[in-house]
Amino acid sequence: MIKVLFICHGNICRSPMAEFIMKDMVKRQKIEKEFYIESAATSTEEIWNGVGNPVYPPAKAELKKHGINCEGKRARQMTKADYERFDYIIGMDSMNKKNILRISNGDSDGKVSLLLDYTSAPRDVADPWYTGDFVKTYEDITNGINGFLEYLNDKI
Repeated sequence: MIKVLFICHGNICRSPMAEFIMKDMVKRQKIEKEFYIESAATSTEEIWNGVGNPVYPPAKAELKKHGINCEGKRARQMTKADYERFDYIIGMDSMNKKNILRISNGDSDGKVSLLLDYTSAPRDVADPWYTGDFVKTYEDITNGINGFLEYLNDKI
């Protein structure tokens, strides 16, 4: 089983979108049993008294437009133990990657990458928290996951 953890700053927009887009893609390809997929944050900004906020409504609405349900997902922060539990830890932007490396004390096993590194146009995933453009973020994430699944093709 391939264990994938998607990471963004607050775990309410980009990383949960990636989590549920990938879950949907592998289900449609009938390979969902090959994967365990989660998402988490590098910060605690969306976690109050130990309870994470739900997926940000515009992110949830964009997923819903594509028939993807993320009901029940709540933000959680990445832990050092996650580094051991997951095979791939995929950040949405370079600041996420920097914070992932801080939380995990480096990347001795080469597990950390950025989602769009798996495409022909490596860069940060557009952050809809600042741009307001959830369509662009959905497109970035979909392209990244398609590239990631292609990368994994010989491992599945």
